[in-house]
Amino acid sequence: MLKSLMVAKAKEELEQEIVVKEDEKHKYLAERAPPLHTGGMTLAQLQDLCKELHAKIDVVDEERYDIEAKVMLNTREIKDLNIKVLDLRGKFKRPNLRRVRVSADAILRSLLGSKHKVSMDLRANLKSVKKEDTEKRPVEDSDWRKNVEAMSGMEGRKKMFDAAKGPAQ
Repeated sequence: MLKSLMVAKAKEELEQEIVVKEDEKHKYLAERAPPLHTGGMTLAQLQDLCKELHAKIDVVDEERYDIEAKVMLNTREIKDLNIKVLDLRGKFKRPNLRRVRVSADAILRSLLGSKHKVSMDLRANLKSVKKEDTEKRPVEDSDWRKNVEAMSGMEGRKKMFDAAKGPAQ
């Protein structure tokens, strides 16, 4: 509902703006180029009128030429500035960001400033866990062929089943 009201209001304002621009255009043309009344003029008067119109056309052409020259100068200046900007961008390479390890103390110091005196040792609260040595496992069979022959067939599967079942009970 609100959106449709806003769209309707914008449409009305746009139409009013168009009407205002048309009025301004007609006023400007009436001021700059009044309607010509050539009826009942002699040949000499018409020639004088043509000379006046040519003089006005020359003045307008000069103004147009000056404005075009200013526009060309500004566009050239804009292009030069854009080239300078691109050159400056090209000279400075952005360095690749690297991962930085920061301790909790350093983070707190940066956040709290020099007031930070308490050190946070996060590892002090962790429990210690003993690592099992995997190298000290006893080797069951040094010859793998014997182990394969012993476990082959249904009897081998039964031994494996019984071995897995036995310690659990």
